[in-house]
Amino acid sequence: MANHKSSIKRIRQTEKRRLHNRYYAKTMRNAVRKLRATTDKAAATEMFPKVAKMLDKLAKKHVIHANKAGNLKSKLAKHINKLA
Repeated sequence: MANHKSSIKRIRQTEKRRLHNRYYAKTMRNAVRKLRATTDKAAATEMFPKVAKMLDKLAKKHVIHANKAGNLKSKLAKHINKLA
């Protein structure tokens, strides 16, 4: 176990941050999954800006990598354009 006050505090901060990041990453994955499952173009078009905004925010806060956010947005836009 850590002996220094600073390392004990760092452990607390890391755990708190890990739980926070896990929650938002899971929420993002669920939103992406829901959008991919949508077969209605109007509904998907309406959902896309919200999901894209979420991806951008998570990339900005380094929860996910910026390139991953871009790749996901690109794939989702392609999916929406394919819908009839």
